[in-house]
Amino acid sequence: MTLHELFGFFRTDPRFFTFGMVSAFALGCCIGSFLNVCIWRVPRGMSIISPPSHCPKCGHSITPLENIPLLSWIFLGGKCSSCKQPITIRYFLVELTSGLLFSMIFLTVIVRALPPSAILFYWIAASILLCSAFTDCELGIIPNEFTCFGIAMGLILSPLCPSYWQVSSRPTALLLCLGSILIAGGMMAGCSLLGKWIFKREALGWGDVKLVAAAAALLGLPGALFTVIAGSLLGLIGFPVLRLTVRKYRHRRSLKFAPFLAVGGMVWIFYANRLVDLVIP
Repeated sequence: MTLHELFGFFRTDPRFFTFGMVSAFALGCCIGSFLNVCIWRVPRGMSIISPPSHCPKCGHSITPLENIPLLSWIFLGGKCSSCKQPITIRYFLVELTSGLLFSMIFLTVIVRALPPSAILFYWIAASILLCSAFTDCELGIIPNEFTCFGIAMGLILSPLCPSYWQVSSRPTALLLCLGSILIAGGMMAGCSLLGKWIFKREALGWGDVKLVAAAAALLGLPGALFTVIAGSLLGLIGFPVLRLTVRKYRHRRSLKFAPFLAVGGMVWIFYANRLVDLVIP
């Protein structure tokens, strides 16, 4: 059975569809647990493999029963079973958000009858956007490991899945991916240099530049451009609101751009067809 035939069952059989939604949510929660490790360790230069998961406050090794996505945090009451210190709710939120995004992406691919490979591109894009948003909020950085991984996966998967780019030629798919990266990344790099020249300080971080390049590798050039436009508009609206409502933002002059880019990217994933129809009736 081919992937196209399997996805046909998901579209026509409610039992297959329900199973797919539940499986996508469960997989997303498990991936979210791994993303939590990446969010904590990668910006700090730590290995994501060793040592095993442990409480950062007392060093208690996390047992398998304490490492079940969503459920462990709930049953532990958001506290370490050893030292009883609070465990940040970020762990729960990342797992829940990842699960919801994975299931919604599955739904989107099925409903829009997209190529099966789209689900892989979208899941990777969502994971990178989610990690980048949290590390930018917490530490003000977007690790190269996230963005370079996204660019690399786009370049690797594109010739393997040319139908995602709506072409039949593998070299053409690779060129479309590479061209999207260069154009989107180049435009953002130009904006970064221009902003620094005008404002005499960094106006757009290079982490944001590389994040947009990664979005281009996985979502294509239209998706990357929409991500930037939507993220910019959301930032223009959201930043003043944050300064007025959240104390720690009142005297902040710079904007954490990755969370807004992440929202823009997810809007494109879920509503790309409608957005294209608005531009091309």
